Amino acid sequence: MVVQGILIGLILFGPQGFPLITSEPLTAILQSCGIAIGLLACLIMVIAVINLGKNLTPLPCPKDDAVLIQTGLYRYVRHPIYFGVLLAALAWLLVFPGLFVLVYALGLFFLFDIKARREEVWLVDRFPAYRDYQATVKKLIPGIY
Repeated sequence: MVVQGILIGLILFGPQGFPLITSEPLTAILQSCGIAIGLLACLIMVIAVINLGKNLTPLPCPKDDAVLIQTGLYRYVRHPIYFGVLLAALAWLLVFPGLFVLVYALGLFFLFDIKARREEVWLVDRFPAYRDYQATVKKLIPGIY
């Protein structure tokens, strides 16, 4: 959780590094797309939290009284909050296209992948139906991964 906070902090406030895009017209287009994607990312995170309801916890281990959620955004991706945060990181990269921002965002993706893998061990232990869910719904990026 600390590493996650550090990476998000670096994405938002850390050095951006060498600019990946320098063409002014392209930069303006990417920034506009980044703002739109950022708004979508915020919406996704809010809806995912609402879908999760009383199951929401800051810890990766499910609560004792948790139920398996497979509806709402959870129909499309097993970890929609992580997806929303990754989408927000992409949005930030489009607005501030620096090499370091790209590296931080990739680091966040790999961290979420590792974290989701650990969470899913607990979820499979708690909910036997989770294995079928894993077989039909992608982990971090809807329809892709």
